[in-house]
Amino acid sequence: MTGTGAVRTGPPGSLARLPGRVPPLVADAALAAALFLVTLGPGRVADGTGFALQTALVLPLVWRRRAPRSAFGVIAAAALVQWLLGVQLPADAALLVALGTVTARTPHRSAWAAGLVAVAGAALAAARWAPEGRFLASAAAMTAAVAASALLGANARIRRASRAERLARLERDRDERERRAVEEERARITRELHDSVTHGLSVVVALADALGHARPADSSAVTARIAETGRQALTDMRRALGLLQDAGTDAGPRDDRRSPPGIAQLGALCERMEAAGLVTRLRVDGEAAGVPAAAQLTVHRLVQESLTNTLRHAPEGARAEVRVCCAPGTVTVEVTDDGRAGGTGRPGSAGFGRGLTGMRERAAAFGGVLEAGPRPGGGWRVFVRFDPGGAP
Repeated sequence: MTGTGAVRTGPPGSLARLPGRVPPLVADAALAAALFLVTLGPGRVADGTGFALQTALVLPLVWRRRAPRSAFGVIAAAALVQWLLGVQLPADAALLVALGTVTARTPHRSAWAAGLVAVAGAALAAARWAPEGRFLASAAAMTAAVAASALLGANARIRRASRAERLARLERDRDERERRAVEEERARITRELHDSVTHGLSVVVALADALGHARPADSSAVTARIAETGRQALTDMRRALGLLQDAGTDAGPRDDRRSPPGIAQLGALCERMEAAGLVTRLRVDGEAAGVPAAAQLTVHRLVQESLTNTLRHAPEGARAEVRVCCAPGTVTVEVTDDGRAGGTGRPGSAGFGRGLTGMRERAAAFGGVLEAGPRPGGGWRVFVRFDPGGAP
């Protein structure tokens, strides 16, 4: 069944887990190592104290995505110790990286608090290390760097939220497509079951009624027809349910089980209707071989349902005529009978509406519109024209 075999491989958002991505911890460790090496060198880290401060500033970046606030707090504390000791290190840039991570991954309140801490740190650094007369310029430059880091983090937050929303929308669309596929499949199986079971039971009932009035010499033939109709109905029902995988079943000939009925089987259908007491004439114009199997199944079901309705609702002795025309790009189906409606046998009566609904759905699947109604002078007419290649 279409759509019923879909299995989720993870929780919502699992589409984001792309194969081949570097684990975040590895990427952050590489970033910390690179920053440590770039800011480490002669004249930058003079002694063991400087080396320890260098490590304390850079190492927390390894867990900046797992615990952004903790990483920022440790780096800010190391920067404060560095300021108190009067040791100036380029590794202070780690504070900007940590600020961007906090802005991108924590609530706004934490981001604002981290930003204020960074701005205060910039002011303290400018007050201590700015050249004489350059305090404002140094403070402004460092504050601009803090703002840029915060903006980059905010942009990353927005992009991540947008990506999460896009992925969620894709998953919702996928779920909706799966749901629609399941509903369409259920509707298709419902139509198939209705057409095959209703037709089979109607013919069986008609034959059973005839059996009560048949001569003893004819009773065997009528009984054989009942059995044959029942087997064919079982075959159609099992095919509709997708249970015909066992080639050893005795539901019918193997080739018939493998392919759905089409225009070529209309002759046998009309013969069954004849045996049930409905005189049926069939006329097929054009080459049916060029019509796709799905369109042929639609033709067969339309004719089958129309004749079944005639058998059920038309008075005894009614005659039916089936005309199928296969032309390039068009298939026309017309089923007429000369029986009279008689008050309760037509649309609006119990049990009839679902059949017409299913027929309209089948026609609409190929872009066709079903016309069904009484004929002048009595009887009933069903007509549909559709494009055999127009199914979605």
